[in-house]
Amino acid sequence: MKTVMITGCSSGFGLETAQYFLDRGWNVIATMRTPRGDILPHSPRLRVLALDVTDPDSIRRAVDDAGPIDVLVNNAGIGLLSAFEGTPMAMVREVFETNTFGTMAVIQAVLPQFRQRRAGAIVNVTSTVTLTSFTLLSVYTASKAAVNAFTQCLALELRQFNIRVNLVLPGRAPDTRFGENAQPRLQGGFPDAYADLGQSVFDEWAQSSSPITRPLDVAEAVWRAANDPSCPFHIPAGADAVALAESLDPGLTP
Repeated sequence: MKTVMITGCSSGFGLETAQYFLDRGWNVIATMRTPRGDILPHSPRLRVLALDVTDPDSIRRAVDDAGPIDVLVNNAGIGLLSAFEGTPMAMVREVFETNTFGTMAVIQAVLPQFRQRRAGAIVNVTSTVTLTSFTLLSVYTASKAAVNAFTQCLALELRQFNIRVNLVLPGRAPDTRFGENAQPRLQGGFPDAYADLGQSVFDEWAQSSSPITRPLDVAEAVWRAANDPSCPFHIPAGADAVALAESLDPGLTP
């Protein structure tokens, strides 16, 4: 019976992915900043652990408590939709601390056990915003694009230890709490000169009828990355993600 450790399981993609693996007989270590035992069904194969990916002590405790794992899924992330001119650098650093450095730190904490066993898989969940340009997402996109580049290089250096590394690229998912969690970071992010632009973006999103990414799409993509050694390095997740990837580079789609 294999064990997966997933970050950012309090809602959305992470929560769905934890349930998906649990339903398929895996041991699941679902981590989140503030553990909640009521969001997943009780199971002897489930453990919910506290993990703040920006806190080295929290990472160390979670990895120690988790014990041996077979797959690490880095899903924890925070959003930011703002005009860069009005975004305080402290806020920029906050986004990078979670989305970029948090991912790196958790991987670094888990790698020794993977390397010693010469086995393991790492799945980093980023975003299709890294494939093209979107208005008012400069900081968020940069934080996720950095993970993409890091993951590509990491895959090369870990190949010698039989450790697989993959990227899952979700599209837009308005039904998750991602947008809600981004709200505190929007304050002050729209100087008057950008107010009309910001409103037009919000209006466009509200009126959009294009396909979106369901949490189940991401769970299925992560499952494939964890279990199929022959799967592509990049796995778009969701109808909109697949359509975008195909329009830009057919080689990015399975």
